[in-house]
Amino acid sequence: MESSITKTQKTNWPHVAWFLGLTFGLTWLVDLALYLNGGLRNPATTLLLQFQMLLPAFSAIFLGAFFFKESPIYRRTNRRTSRWFIYYYLFLTLLYLLGAIAALVKPDLAPTLTSLLLLPNVLGLILLIVLRLMGKKDSFAGAGLAGGNWKIWLFYGLGLVAYYAFQTLLNYIFKLGQVVDLVNAFPQMAAANLPAAALMPIMALNTVVIGPFLGLIIAFGEEYGWRGYLQTELIRLGRVRGVFLLGVIWGIWHWPIIAMGHNYGLEYAGAPWTGMFLMVVFCVAASALLSWTTLRAGSVWPAVIGHAAINGIAAIGMLFLASEPNPLLGPAPTGIIGGIGCLLAAGLLFLSPKAFVPREDVV
Repeated sequence: MESSITKTQKTNWPHVAWFLGLTFGLTWLVDLALYLNGGLRNPATTLLLQFQMLLPAFSAIFLGAFFFKESPIYRRTNRRTSRWFIYYYLFLTLLYLLGAIAALVKPDLAPTLTSLLLLPNVLGLILLIVLRLMGKKDSFAGAGLAGGNWKIWLFYGLGLVAYYAFQTLLNYIFKLGQVVDLVNAFPQMAAANLPAAALMPIMALNTVVIGPFLGLIIAFGEEYGWRGYLQTELIRLGRVRGVFLLGVIWGIWHWPIIAMGHNYGLEYAGAPWTGMFLMVVFCVAASALLSWTTLRAGSVWPAVIGHAAINGIAAIGMLFLASEPNPLLGPAPTGIIGGIGCLLAAGLLFLSPKAFVPREDVV
């Protein structure tokens, strides 16, 4: 059974074109600046990549708040408490823009600026919690920022941990990595005289909980833009078709940094085109998982957590690293073997007739 939105509304292609034009234009302009300043070798790379992750949400919020009169966040009609988080996000993007410019001008400041910008991220999380308590559930639901179904949160969180455990096992079985001596790999932690057996739980806590928490606002940048806005438009073409198309668009959006060697390097057959193709494949598969949880939970936030976890929990699998890993195969989840679990799960979702039906429409 399709939702009433799918049956009564059509994709607003002019709005989609404006969103994609602004998102791709700004992102690829940032990538061009990075390329002209030494590419991924530039010390400002991490900061610029974080900045570009903010841009899909920035584009959706900027257009929705100031130009799209039908948008639930349009400034003249949106009086919900949640609007202050939306405006704060625009301010945060401006801060990252200034930080990115400063880091390109003075690359030696890049690590310091990246660390300093963690503060407004944490403040954004605090603001989000305070506004949620003040405005109640309806204030955020009306702006597309509802908390969603807690059962999906729990199921999805456990699923992510299981997925990365499976990924790490595959990396080990296919000899894409070997167990790393954590004491030698992390001398700062070893200096605390902790036994090697205690380092793994500490690293797991850092990558499963602390890392994704600190990256939550950054991950919101992609998920609110892709899943929160664009998915809503594209699934009106048909749910499977819309989710698939969203994944392709998301993968193409990454192409400039893939061409510079992000995720796969450049030392492989067919570089960079093979890597660009595999990134689209990975994004289609990941999009299926993130779209499923967004629709079933009735919220973009589980997908935000999932995206932050993809960036953070993957580090657990990277503890199993060969001296010369093949990036096209693994051990990262963007590789063929490293991403088998994601591909299998996505295949099941695409073949399931009710996988992408919203929670309230499941019968």
